Amino acid sequence: MGKRRRVAERRKTRPAVLGGMIAVVVGGAGFGVYALYGGAAADERTGATADHKTVRTGPLTAAEVRTASTRFLTAWRQGRVSEAAAATDDPSAAAKLLTGYTKDARLKDVTLTPGRAKGATVPFSVKATVSYRNLGKPFAYGSSLTVVRRASDGRPLVDWHSAVVHPDLRDGDTLVTGESGTPPVKALDRAGGEITAAKYPSLGTVLDGLREKYGKKAGGTAGVELRVVRGKAAKAAKLSDKTLVELSKGTPGTVRTTLSPVLQAAAEQQVDKRARASVVVLRPSTGEILAVANSGHGFNTAFQGSLAPGSTMKVITSSLLIEKGLASADKGHPCPKTSKYGGWTFHNDDDFEIKGGTFKASFARSCNTAFISQAKKLENDDLTKQAQQVFGLSMNNWAIGVPTFDGSVPVQSAAQMAASLIGQGGVRMNPLNMASVAATVRSGRFHQPYLVSPSVDHRTLATASRTMSAKTLSQLRELMNYTAAYGTAAEAMSGLGPDFGAKTGSAEVDGQKKPNGWFTAYKGDLAAAGVVQAGGHGGDTAGPIVAKLLKLGS
Repeated sequence: MGKRRRVAERRKTRPAVLGGMIAVVVGGAGFGVYALYGGAAADERTGATADHKTVRTGPLTAAEVRTASTRFLTAWRQGRVSEAAAATDDPSAAAKLLTGYTKDARLKDVTLTPGRAKGATVPFSVKATVSYRNLGKPFAYGSSLTVVRRASDGRPLVDWHSAVVHPDLRDGDTLVTGESGTPPVKALDRAGGEITAAKYPSLGTVLDGLREKYGKKAGGTAGVELRVVRGKAAKAAKLSDKTLVELSKGTPGTVRTTLSPVLQAAAEQQVDKRARASVVVLRPSTGEILAVANSGHGFNTAFQGSLAPGSTMKVITSSLLIEKGLASADKGHPCPKTSKYGGWTFHNDDDFEIKGGTFKASFARSCNTAFISQAKKLENDDLTKQAQQVFGLSMNNWAIGVPTFDGSVPVQSAAQMAASLIGQGGVRMNPLNMASVAATVRSGRFHQPYLVSPSVDHRTLATASRTMSAKTLSQLRELMNYTAAYGTAAEAMSGLGPDFGAKTGSAEVDGQKKPNGWFTAYKGDLAAAGVVQAGGHGGDTAGPIVAKLLKLGS
């Protein structure tokens, strides 16, 4: 085994033989781990005979995990890129990124210190120096790797992903140190106060997006930094480049946003009360975004999430059914325990039913079957057209000032089309989208949400091709008002009426014990929506977050 011979040749003393194996201490600054080697490595014992070779299978042993991770980390630390890459299951991708770690990211004096393995996963800390011309700065962070068994021969190798090198990297991303192509920006709230990630942790990704969009337009000058440069996959997900270390400051340009300092601070406090919570607050009359917050700060779920919205989608579906004469607020409407369509049987929560009830009662109690029963009377593209033409969704053309996901309501058929009517199937939304839905009902027409005024860069905002009729709009407001006063949203919205409306939602997600809880509502000239992932029913989880912000802003 060539690699082991080279290790042995560098030793100046003879290693001690322990139980037929050789214990080798891998030295180096801050790197205190060991590997076990023998005549055949523990992770490569195959039980081979002269005529037959058996591929080793089964769970990895602690020794195999330790040996594979040590081999990789030691080679990486010592700059032996080809050896480090060969210790992974994707040598080509690993070699490319590890070469760039030194050449493009300008990182030197690298120290890697592994922690205690948890199964096949080994955490490790990294310390290095970012060096560019006469500038230098320390850089420290934590990462982890996972060891897997190669199917072809059973050999334990590091499961390669770019996140092994740095947790902020997605596959295809790179690390680069140099003069930043984009100058920094100084973002201001609507009152003129400076917005920082330290003050508002949720806004880190928003600030990255603002810099990418307005850095050059705002008149700043670039500095020198180590940054994550996004690859195709991350760009497709609308992720912005990210600064990791700033070696010298550039001169920032100034960008004013529509954010309210009072509502933003309150939104940050509210989402921190629950894990995986996100919320957005809008002004319906203009589309101005007043607050956006996420309890997790690494990804902006509020703007870029793609989640099934559950029963909050019934706001859009109800507008469609009313327009087509298939439902009317105060007319009788079926709400059986179950309803079949396209080979699927759809249920209500706990299989409840409403006998002799109205459509308003079904909407307020979030009766799934009241909507599924109408699927046979709809065309496959009816819901898609309603979402696009009335609510401005699912056309991927919003220009709010930073990257967003603009909702998706694909054309579907059979059972999937029916599921879309209740916010399941292929429908995907985020709190920004659903806050916009509530804002459209409140204002009577779609106003594309925006974080930076279009007057700053003369961009064109998205529009909807038509508005609801006065009759449809009146009934839709009646449905949401009744739900806020007497339905599933009543507890959360208590004390906010009478000029209000709301809709709750729960979206089932495969692999989750609890559904994602959704809530969208309006009060006066405010609209908001939130989601708590794996939280449970929307009225109990996202509802209090949204209601608190509507009350504060009223």
